[in-house]
Amino acid sequence: MSQMQIWETYRSLTRDGSVKKRGIKNGTINRVLGYATPLKVDITLLIVVVVIDAFLVVSQPLLFKRIIDEGISAGNRNVVITTSILVGVLAIFSAGLTIISRLYSSRIGEGLILTLRTQVFNHVQSQPIAFFTRTQTGSLISRVNGDVIGAQQAFTSTLSGIISNGISLVIVLSTMLILSWQITLTSLILLPVFLIPAKFMGKRVQALSREQMNLNSEMSQTMTERFNVSGALLVKLFGDPKNEGNSFFKKAARVKDIGVRIAMTNTVFFVALTTVATIATAIVYGFGGSLVVSGVLTLGTLLALTALLARLYGPLTALSNVRVDIMTALVSFERVFEVLDLEPLVKDSKNPQNLPQGPLDIEFNNVSFSYPTRADVGLETLELATDGKIENDTNNLVLNNVSFKVKPGTMLALVGPSGSGKTTISQLIARLYDPTNGKVTVGNVDIKEVSRDEIRKNVGVVTQDSHLFHDSIKNNLIYAKEDASDSEMWSALESAQISDFVKSLPDKLDTIVGDRGYRLSGGEKQRIAIARVFLKQPRIVILDEATAHLDNENEAAVQVALATVLENRTSVVIAHRLSTIINAEQIAVIKEGHLIAIGSHTDLLKDNGVYSDLYNQQFAV
Repeated sequence: MSQMQIWETYRSLTRDGSVKKRGIKNGTINRVLGYATPLKVDITLLIVVVVIDAFLVVSQPLLFKRIIDEGISAGNRNVVITTSILVGVLAIFSAGLTIISRLYSSRIGEGLILTLRTQVFNHVQSQPIAFFTRTQTGSLISRVNGDVIGAQQAFTSTLSGIISNGISLVIVLSTMLILSWQITLTSLILLPVFLIPAKFMGKRVQALSREQMNLNSEMSQTMTERFNVSGALLVKLFGDPKNEGNSFFKKAARVKDIGVRIAMTNTVFFVALTTVATIATAIVYGFGGSLVVSGVLTLGTLLALTALLARLYGPLTALSNVRVDIMTALVSFERVFEVLDLEPLVKDSKNPQNLPQGPLDIEFNNVSFSYPTRADVGLETLELATDGKIENDTNNLVLNNVSFKVKPGTMLALVGPSGSGKTTISQLIARLYDPTNGKVTVGNVDIKEVSRDEIRKNVGVVTQDSHLFHDSIKNNLIYAKEDASDSEMWSALESAQISDFVKSLPDKLDTIVGDRGYRLSGGEKQRIAIARVFLKQPRIVILDEATAHLDNENEAAVQVALATVLENRTSVVIAHRLSTIINAEQIAVIKEGHLIAIGSHTDLLKDNGVYSDLYNQQFAV
């Protein structure tokens, strides 16, 4: 067997055989075939090339037989020369077919990867925030990368391998039976001697590979947690560098040990395959040589049979494991389909409406809300479990029959204890979720009837820990408005009280802010986020504890910026510091999901015990 044939045998025998025990959902195969339709021309051409190449498998051994029997043995120089030239031509033709096959195979595979990755990425983007709070990011990325690549093998290596090996096996076996049924039967009897050790070693490699994947995952998780900014900061503040190093060394050492075991097992596997194949060839030479001496076979026939023998075991071994190959590809498809089949909870209506022109009002009409359960948004296989257990779902009401109205161009402040439902109200306005009961309207239009793009365009949000991508200030700003000019960005930065700082930086707008914006201070990061809202020019602004973690100096600068961004805009402000919202037109007091009072600061201070308690706690002398 050639090194390529041995490698194909190795790859087939080391696939995880446990997939055979897994059931495939009805309709999966038809759904997979649906992806073949746009690629049918390339797939057809690939199959044609593979079939032609499979027929060439027997041509070279038969031509060598002719050179020896009809040329060298018969003393016919012309046959030797012409047949040798034909062998060379066929070799060039076969090489060309291999290149063409690889071209179409890669076009099919990479085209499918592009389609699946794009579909998964876009579909994941449509999921509610609850999906991301439940999902383990690494597992989700694995679906986009590993499983998508596994799925594409169904149309490349698996498809072409089954066709090529099937045709090759029929042609080779038929040719060998015609040349010598005795040697052919001997070859088939020797097949278990080749296959049984290979199967055993394949299972051993499977077990070691699974263990290696688990150990690598464990080591990678450690690095991921320590190498991001938050993790590195925690380690520096609380961790012991020596213990961290020792812990990582132990994990890396286990990876090293398993790597050595896999390397040695692979070596033994390849050596065993090569040795068994050589022994089988030697036996055929011995038996066939006796037939040549006896005059039953010609020397050319014997050489052709031994050459065909190398082309017999490879396809037989691969086809013996074809069920595992197919199931591996189908399981990968099914894991991708699991993500694609998740129904987004927030969907655009069939005939979405645009918001009316001018300032917008906001109204909650008997709104109740419960966060979605795992059955609504999640996949158990993507959730981060502790000790293999998934936490139980709760379905408690976060908001209970809440009603209020915010007039156009005015501010509503939300106050109340932590966990009372204030952030949930802001998320419903931004339509990150839809209410469980009741109705939310913006500009007198039910928010469910407004497209998500329209909401995104008209609602700007600044949270207490605004996220910045690991990119330049410029690219973080234009995320809000793709066609923004530099002058517009500088104007937004100036309004956010941060332009002087950005101008002082060596790279100015091209300055990289670092992971999550950690190269900036809290106040600087918040003002960049506010500038992003300025650039967006939304008609509704939501501030969710936008100054909660700032010192007095930074808070003063951010408050100046916020006063500008809120001017003439409808706003909803969540704040623990009551000093920042005393002048709001309305203040809503939220407690345990209920709206218990709404009014001006003066009225609430006089009539509402919860609000007056909060005020007195903060301003008590």
